[in-house]
Amino acid sequence: MINCTYHRSSKTISQSTPIFTTPSDTTSTIPSGSRDTPRSIYVDVMSWAVADCPQNYIARRLLCATPSDAAPVQAADDDPVTGLPRPKPWLVTTAKNSTFIKAFHVETPLDLAGVLRFYRHELSKRGWSENRGAVVEPGGAVIAFTTSDGPALLRLTHQDDRTIVDLSLREPAAKDATKDAVVLPMPGQVRLLLGNSTNEEAIITINEQTIKLAAGTELTDDTATGRKSPESPEINLPPGKYKVSLKIASGVAQNREFEVAADETWGLVVGPAGVPIPLHLY
Repeated sequence: MINCTYHRSSKTISQSTPIFTTPSDTTSTIPSGSRDTPRSIYVDVMSWAVADCPQNYIARRLLCATPSDAAPVQAADDDPVTGLPRPKPWLVTTAKNSTFIKAFHVETPLDLAGVLRFYRHELSKRGWSENRGAVVEPGGAVIAFTTSDGPALLRLTHQDDRTIVDLSLREPAAKDATKDAVVLPMPGQVRLLLGNSTNEEAIITINEQTIKLAAGTELTDDTATGRKSPESPEINLPPGKYKVSLKIASGVAQNREFEVAADETWGLVVGPAGVPIPLHLY
């Protein structure tokens, strides 16, 4: 039998009017004398999960069989946070669902061509229309979509032994009344927030900058707005591809390359064993 260990984390932030801000792990009651009926005006869900599976060749083949044209990639299920389609198997998955964006990041051992076929099939079934100008290359793909809920973007990258999927759906600008509830990037730039979910100090190197992260450093700590924690370091970057190295005292260095686009905000969390966990925040 092949056993995989799954590490998961989830955080929900909500705000109503009248304002009763309630973290997901607490309960509150409305004063009995209040005549106002609370109405939800802001809900934000952020989650991540890491699959720690055997690394030997035979086990990996059993867990992560590469699909062929005759056996296309199948969906494990819709992502539970965003409701968007997710292929199986996966190694790392993160998700963000708020009033202004639905986004998730998936790292899968499946080949890029199979993952691309999977998404074109699944998204077309949902009525998403692929825009002109799609870029499809052996090492990656960038495809924009038009949907009834707003503009969407699919970005695929093949790196080492995995295909990296970033899928985001943004609310139309006219409907986006809650931009003050997020950490916005500078125009044309990328904002990167850093966090550390482990109980050890971590060292991260990106764009020739090395930063030490204390154990338990949070990305956000304001339950009303989701704004970044004062202790969370941040980096402003031009759009592009960046090599990232993460290291905790008890583990080996983890090296990855991430691609980010203009006007995006990302979080990068140090996960179990120093695994880098990207979160698309805006």
